[in-house]
Amino acid sequence: MDARHGASAPDGTRATPGSATAGAVTVRYWAGARAAAGVDAETLPLPGSVGALTAALADAHPALGSVLPVCSLLVDGLAASGDDPVPPGAVVEVLPPFAGG
Repeated sequence: MDARHGASAPDGTRATPGSATAGAVTVRYWAGARAAAGVDAETLPLPGSVGALTAALADAHPALGSVLPVCSLLVDGLAASGDDPVPPGAVVEVLPPFAGG
């Protein structure tokens, strides 16, 4: 177990110790972002802004560093970036670009 990131559950999610409070957010990864993060989802302490969250994610998961700049981030279903706030209890989706028709 990596104490910095918490333990992985059997379903691939990861909980950070002490983060299951109102001051936490859930981050869900999709496609290439999931592969880079190594988990489907995780619960993290409240970051304050999308920019602070992306910096924390890149620090926690170095392989995300090259993926995050091309990803769309949704906070509770709405596109967000930079200084946009991440409210307590939010669900943040990390969506890399994908091909399709």
